[in-house]
Amino acid sequence: MSIVFGGIRQLGMVVRDADKAMEEWGKLGVGPWFTMRNFIVDDFIYRGKTSPAPELTLCFACSGALQIELIQQHNDVPSAYQDFLAQGKEGAQHVAAWFSDHDSYDAKRAQLMARGFELIHEGAARENDSRFAYFETGEPGGLMFEIAEATLPNLEEFQQTIVQAAIDWDGRQLIAL
Repeated sequence: MSIVFGGIRQLGMVVRDADKAMEEWGKLGVGPWFTMRNFIVDDFIYRGKTSPAPELTLCFACSGALQIELIQQHNDVPSAYQDFLAQGKEGAQHVAAWFSDHDSYDAKRAQLMARGFELIHEGAARENDSRFAYFETGEPGGLMFEIAEATLPNLEEFQQTIVQAAIDWDGRQLIAL
């Protein structure tokens, strides 16, 4: 797996209610949660065609060095998240690897496509100059692959903030941001 994908940095969970999911994960000792509400994806492409963007709530916490991401989509535009929910699923939807420069991201995107993985959706976050792409694989267990750019120095710093917050967390304050 690592030859194709790289190191897994994140487990992405698609949920219907992010606040409820944060509470449930908190009961398992995962927290505190850093949240981004009303996040709109820039330059969104779904199954090869420019598409209206999903409006999302994104929540991040760590268990050790592994980041857990909760994703709740608020509108009904087509996306990998909507596809997942339409199949009657909720929970683990993808694993993600992060790349620290544009060339590495582009190379991994091309490599995954050359190996026959289907690109489902992709987009960008212009405010931090980063792109992401989701690939359907059929394996393992139907999990998708996400590749993402982590090109700004403060993104790695943000990840370290989440890791440290998890280490220091006393379980009382569920949401950190």
